[in-house]
Amino acid sequence: MSETKIALVTGANKGIGYEIAAGLGALGYRVGVGARDEGRREAAVQKLRGAGVDAFGVPLDVTGDESVTGAAELIERQAGRLDVLVNNAGISGPPTGPGWGQDPTMLDLDVVRTVVETNVIGVIRVTNAMLPLLRRSTAPRIVNVSSSVGSLTWQADPGIDIGPIMAAYAPTKTYLNAVTVQYARQLAGTNILINAACPGLVATDFNGHYGPRTPEQGAATAIRLATLPDGGPTGSFFNDDGVIPW
Repeated sequence: MSETKIALVTGANKGIGYEIAAGLGALGYRVGVGARDEGRREAAVQKLRGAGVDAFGVPLDVTGDESVTGAAELIERQAGRLDVLVNNAGISGPPTGPGWGQDPTMLDLDVVRTVVETNVIGVIRVTNAMLPLLRRSTAPRIVNVSSSVGSLTWQADPGIDIGPIMAAYAPTKTYLNAVTVQYARQLAGTNILINAACPGLVATDFNGHYGPRTPEQGAATAIRLATLPDGGPTGSFFNDDGVIPW
């Protein structure tokens, strides 16, 4: 089996996901570019290869059982194991009024279900499908890309500005954080480290390119957590400055 470490990044065709893939590739990882859209996925793979990254495309819709099973089978054929899983794919759901806020009193419940399906259930679906491959690694790492808007401590503090009310999106990141802790508890005593990463307010297509941080800056914490040494932290929530309160 090759000594080259293998990573899968979901939602890696653009934005933060692409930069996570690029950053891991620059460190010598072979990177699976997980994405739904074939054209965008292959364009990202070619761009990464042009930058010297050993990248390959992974057709992946995190909301589909067959798609996720197929992705695991592809990685099995391509590499035989997985060293790093970065669950980056996510959606915000449409705003309920001007700007990109979501008023809880005006939420469409179908929108809530759709956001939960991608941001939470999709992470569970992908993680569980990839765990057999991760268990074959000598140093498996899982990173769930979360957000500071998922911090109940910060959301409840009127002195902290974490942006507009996002009543469909923000709770899914709180839920994702809780799921991360449950995995960490279940995997305690193994060599699998799992953590949540906040990229900060990054200007991408996700938010209409609003924010002071670049996608490359937003990828930094996820890359750090994906490459933790043995004995590193697990079951925690980080941004560039360190641990974020739940």
